[in-house]
Amino acid sequence: MAYLFIFGALALAIAPLVHFMPSKRQRRLARLREYAAVHGLFVEFRNLPSRGLDSRPDQVLYYGRRLKASRGAPRSRRSWQRGAAGWEPLGHREGPPDAATQMPAQVLAIGIDEASCGAYWREDGEEAEVAAIVAAVDAWQREKD
Repeated sequence: MAYLFIFGALALAIAPLVHFMPSKRQRRLARLREYAAVHGLFVEFRNLPSRGLDSRPDQVLYYGRRLKASRGAPRSRRSWQRGAAGWEPLGHREGPPDAATQMPAQVLAIGIDEASCGAYWREDGEEAEVAAIVAAVDAWQREKD
């Protein structure tokens, strides 16, 4: 009976700590973000670029790479959204960069501004998709720098 009481007391003491253990999904997301960071990308929450028709912005993850400051005229902010017919420009008529063809299907949009270029997605892939994003963003950065 004493052992049962001790076991019960230990279980009550340890139970709250189990709440802080990361779930399988949280560990997977941490692994994806760590892979991106190790390969030179930064990860942050951003609003998904849109045509301005949405009343509520959609927060997704942005995997991007910093660009060197432009000399002379600043880079204009441009973005492309994946549609049924391929990459569609948002608010401009310029075609997508060559790196867009390398982006995995899970990428929702791509964008460039004065400070960075990168991909918007919901992290619904694996490390192979992050590797494809890293390769595409690297190619895009080399093109712009």
